[in-house]
Amino acid sequence: MRVGFVGLGQMGKPMALNLIKGGHQLRVFDLSTNAVSALVDAGAAPASSPADCARDVEAVITMLPNGSIVRKALLGDDGGLTSLPKGAWVIDMSTIHPFESDAIAEEIERKGFPFVDAPVGRTSDHAVRGELLILAGADQATVARLAPLFDCMGSETIVTGARGRGIRVKIVNNFMSIALNALSAEAAVLCEAIDLPLEEALKVMMGTPAGKGHFTTTWPGRVLKGDLSPTFMIELAHKDLGIALDLANQVTVPMPLGAAAREVYSAARAAGRGRQDWSAILEHVRTVAARTDTK
Repeated sequence: MRVGFVGLGQMGKPMALNLIKGGHQLRVFDLSTNAVSALVDAGAAPASSPADCARDVEAVITMLPNGSIVRKALLGDDGGLTSLPKGAWVIDMSTIHPFESDAIAEEIERKGFPFVDAPVGRTSDHAVRGELLILAGADQATVARLAPLFDCMGSETIVTGARGRGIRVKIVNNFMSIALNALSAEAAVLCEAIDLPLEEALKVMMGTPAGKGHFTTTWPGRVLKGDLSPTFMIELAHKDLGIALDLANQVTVPMPLGAAAREVYSAARAAGRGRQDWSAILEHVRTVAARTDTK
């Protein structure tokens, strides 16, 4: 395909290179002339602006730092849509605010162009190897049409089913993994402070919800089925969390995330959920957030 690619940063540059390796004809734009030169050396054509980049292509891809830059690159005075041929695809692979993505998509669609949000998961090393996880905000038919592009950049594409869902699942995934990184650090430092070798702790955690996560371990068999009968009661989880926090206090390890989690368990217990399964924390948070739907 003839593709315009805007944004040749740490992720965008290897993604664009893999599109060239896959046989696609690329025109590229970035504010960094060095990044553009590297792609030109690999066979891409240089563009002087986003508008120039989108000229005579079948799809334009943006991989940019934030929503305002994406908007300017696509909808600005010299943006891609000023020259994009009718029927060409707009594919934003940036990680931006979902509501910004929605607004940009709606404006693009009003102008008659199909839009797909397709942010990526994994790291820049995966980008170099063409092994990204692509989270496509589109239906199966659309993803099949764009597979020749996605398959060059990633080893797996998840079809989320509708526009906007790709960026939503990316943000939720990042929220969990980023927050868990900090909580994991608290646990690791506690191991060190009580003379517990981290490698020994990891042997245990890799086989429990601590390492595997609740989405795939405790929740499917209980709360996601509407079953709150206890396998491990909230009041016992609260007790164990309190022991860990007291231990951390005695060895002077600050655990602000652990302390915040205890308050959630304390509130659930106070709300009468103490003898429910610990996965009922989901129902407690739903109640606090006044969420009555479970879709």
